[in-house]
Amino acid sequence: MELVFTHPTVLFLLIVPFLILVWVWRRTAGRIALPFDHTVEKRGKYWWLSLTILESMPALVLAMAIILLSGPQQLSEPRVEKTLTNIEFCVDVSGSMTSPFGSGSRYDAAMQAINDFLDYREGDAFGLTIFGHNVLHWVPLTSDVSAFRCAPPFLRPENLPSWFNGTMIGKGLNACLDVLSSREEGDRMIILISDGYSFDLEGGKDEELAARLKKENVVVYAVHVANSALPGQLVTITSRTGGEVFQPGDTDALKSVFQRIDQMQETKLKKSHVESMDNFVPYCIAGLSCLGLALLALFGLRYTPW
Repeated sequence: MELVFTHPTVLFLLIVPFLILVWVWRRTAGRIALPFDHTVEKRGKYWWLSLTILESMPALVLAMAIILLSGPQQLSEPRVEKTLTNIEFCVDVSGSMTSPFGSGSRYDAAMQAINDFLDYREGDAFGLTIFGHNVLHWVPLTSDVSAFRCAPPFLRPENLPSWFNGTMIGKGLNACLDVLSSREEGDRMIILISDGYSFDLEGGKDEELAARLKKENVVVYAVHVANSALPGQLVTITSRTGGEVFQPGDTDALKSVFQRIDQMQETKLKKSHVESMDNFVPYCIAGLSCLGLALLALFGLRYTPW
């Protein structure tokens, strides 16, 4: 592991504890000669080694202090960050969306499923666009989903003006594409919820729109909340952009559709750049350990115990 220091020139001061260690290990003064008659005593080699090591502790403490002053650094672990996904909900609010679906209407089931889906994708940016014959961007792309929680009562099809009657899927998708094209960061996805056939996608316009969406890297998922046959226009658009079209039969199936979309459009993770951070801990532990041994040695394990 590469050693990096904020003030490497301070390390030149390590020559001071080095010279102290040389002096401690090479000196011969301080020993006590004891007279023993008619006997042969060992030189106490192991005692000398133990005492010299303990006398080296102050120099090692000084060395650790110098290293700390030089500012030792280490590289942090790469942080894993979630890649933002921009998700635009494109909801049909034509009169047919008031038809029964489960315990409520198609509109009620769609909005409930959307609110549940928000919990799966924490951290993404969400937008809400409604359409009929006209288009209205109700919620701009945002990570604050509180506006979605409050939206259903205000967007009920039976409460909207007459110009929202009808189904213009092409107009709604084009409006959502304009919103997503302005976002430079993150992936782009449209979740279309409708129950009808769109006349503004006839004559090859569905293929033209699919080409535009693919060029802008926008993936389209469509949920057809009706018992009628799947519109071929939606199959064309979703397949060519990398998405899929679903036809749930009840509210439970609708929830499963959104869970499947979440699994198909997996959250992407990226590693951010590593950062330099202080690396004081190992040197502090080493310095305190040496200081503790030196203090214990002062209680008696030394050359001159008096």
